[in-house]
Amino acid sequence: MATQKMLKFVSLGKEMPTKRDATMRSADFHEIYREFAAEKAAEQASRCSQCGVPYCQSHCPLHNNIPDWLRLTAEGRLQEAYEISQATNTFPEICGRICPQDRLCEGNCVIEQSGHGTVTIGAVEKHLTDLAWENGWVLPIKPGVERAESVGIIGAGPGGLAAADVLRRKGVQVTVYDRYDRAGGLLTYGIPGFKLEKPVVMQRIEQLEKAGVQFVMNCNVGVDISFDAIRGQHDAVLIATGVYKARDIEAPGTGLSGIVKALDYLTASNRKSFGDEVAEFDNGTLDAKGKRVVVIGGGDTAMDCVRTAIRQGAVSVKCLYRRDKANMPGSQREVQNAEEEGVDFVWLSAPRGFVGSDHVHGVIVQKMRLGAPDASGRQSPEVIEGADYTEPADLVIQALGFEPEDIPGQWDAPDLAVTRWGTIKADFRSHATNLPGVYAAGDIVRGASLVVWAIRDGREAADAILDYLAQAPAVAAE
Repeated sequence: MATQKMLKFVSLGKEMPTKRDATMRSADFHEIYREFAAEKAAEQASRCSQCGVPYCQSHCPLHNNIPDWLRLTAEGRLQEAYEISQATNTFPEICGRICPQDRLCEGNCVIEQSGHGTVTIGAVEKHLTDLAWENGWVLPIKPGVERAESVGIIGAGPGGLAAADVLRRKGVQVTVYDRYDRAGGLLTYGIPGFKLEKPVVMQRIEQLEKAGVQFVMNCNVGVDISFDAIRGQHDAVLIATGVYKARDIEAPGTGLSGIVKALDYLTASNRKSFGDEVAEFDNGTLDAKGKRVVVIGGGDTAMDCVRTAIRQGAVSVKCLYRRDKANMPGSQREVQNAEEEGVDFVWLSAPRGFVGSDHVHGVIVQKMRLGAPDASGRQSPEVIEGADYTEPADLVIQALGFEPEDIPGQWDAPDLAVTRWGTIKADFRSHATNLPGVYAAGDIVRGASLVVWAIRDGREAADAILDYLAQAPAVAAE
């Protein structure tokens, strides 16, 4: 019998059938796995100390009521636990998968601080919401009263979708405009499927569609429709475009083929997972298979790139970062995952240039050391003269972060105020811009940040828009 072959499930101290048992049906395995996942979730939830000062909650951008839903999970009241977890979080199943809990809730867990290992809050959240979808606890969005007011949302990423959810629940008519062919933004095309399974994203979009949210896809504002036209069609507008302009390296050889941008690389990989035809992947340009890959950068996007390259069958994957491991901006958990998967991190290294004729053959690496702290308190990297060397490479992926596009220029909206960094200037509480009835939320306001912050901003902006709509007749009369 399949279940006679066992292995120790160390984290539980239980025996579990091995997945390698060829005689075991897949359904049997997953059923047993879910059983142990439930037991693990209860075990972890019971470790919560229910401390008087829940630092986990205060360090969550959404201020999720983590202690209460952990307590309910430990008591086996899972549907109630889910209902509390989703009360403040539009997409708990997404945050449970991709939030950097080591920098947020789990990193500030009192048990973690006392040296006994954190409660695995993210894993419990993921388990709860997966159960909720399986058992029908995720209810359709059904507004009590339909309202005549409409809101246009530009951008179908996490901020825009979170706002759409809040507004539609209040009966507001919502139309979402996005340049891509699928909604979700970076959730769909920027984050690899091994971290965030695409059906998890699509089920939320389907929920919004069934609730009456209108999606206008393949719509490039400023080209296919003007910003003024969107303002004219709606009572209020939310700008939630995110930031997509990749930072480039200014160095000799940057024009060589084989040097690609991180988002182009990740988007191609994600499109293939949807079954799309992707010419640049199929011809090898954006496929790491059989190649020596060098990724430049130290954030979460860089980690997504190195781990994707490993899965595509790269011969070697190296990550160049100009500071050391302790000063890396990305999740330390992601770094550990990448190291375990075979990624070679080359700390205190930065590209000076690239070599090759038409195609890149190598990266000229300059070695660095850490000097005096900069304005942020982090030690600034300094070049060690004469320590350069060439790192062989067939594919170089630039993952240096993102900057805002020129929204006022692209949309012919010169009166829309922006900051000196190019982000849209908006009130940090109401998210209102300088234009009446126009709001902005997420990365296009705060700069490249976390999905959980975009969700918070989208929810807050929706609440502010509801207040604005309630006062709209009086405003119009003025």
